[in-house]
Amino acid sequence: MSWRATVLTIFPEMLPGPLAYSLAGKALEAGIWQFETVDIRDYARDKHRSVDDAPFGGGPGMVMRPDVLDAAIAGAGGSGPLILLSPRGRPLDQERVRTLAASTGVRLICGRFEGVDERVLDARSIEEVSLGDFVLSGGEPAAIALIDACVRLLPGVIGCTEALAEESFAEGLLEYPHYTRPQLWQGRAVPEVLVSGDHQRVHAWRRSEAERLTRERRPDLWREYLAKPAAARQKEER
Repeated sequence: MSWRATVLTIFPEMLPGPLAYSLAGKALEAGIWQFETVDIRDYARDKHRSVDDAPFGGGPGMVMRPDVLDAAIAGAGGSGPLILLSPRGRPLDQERVRTLAASTGVRLICGRFEGVDERVLDARSIEEVSLGDFVLSGGEPAAIALIDACVRLLPGVIGCTEALAEESFAEGLLEYPHYTRPQLWQGRAVPEVLVSGDHQRVHAWRRSEAERLTRERRPDLWREYLAKPAAARQKEER
């Protein structure tokens, strides 16, 4: 059975967007994964198809109603974790992406307005996931990013699977720098080691550069990497 992404949104016309192109789009056409949208407004209970209401306790903005969203979830079907894209959620990382890609699929709720009524989150045990410490107008761009990150890990999507083993976060490090032709560009030369033909030196240089970039740019990841047992780090370096 294909991996399936189900997205609940009040703007289904925004999707699949970029997911219809490049690797994800080709994989979708090939049946490696499936995609569907659910219009939350279809489950509204009035002629205006209202999905939100004013917050109890006052304050600005509107809140997505629990009864409407719950009905949409029940009618959506699909399988896999039920996730709300929310800036207050747990930050999405590659480890979580791998877990989601290994499951049967995901069911994603695209938040809008000031948020979603807390009661439906509790009743449905909805997981909240964030792309980072910033706020979007809605969850649709975040849903696209999460799905893309998962789809590229599905078997058959990327032809060169070795590339997945060397990219950023694969071993807890950022990826090393890349170079291609021309060998000399605007007075800048490709590092000599990369044209030496010595594969052992190339591997050592790439490892060293990955560690340097991680140490400089992501000290949080660097601390986690150093906290690994020495045997585990040595195994990754081979």
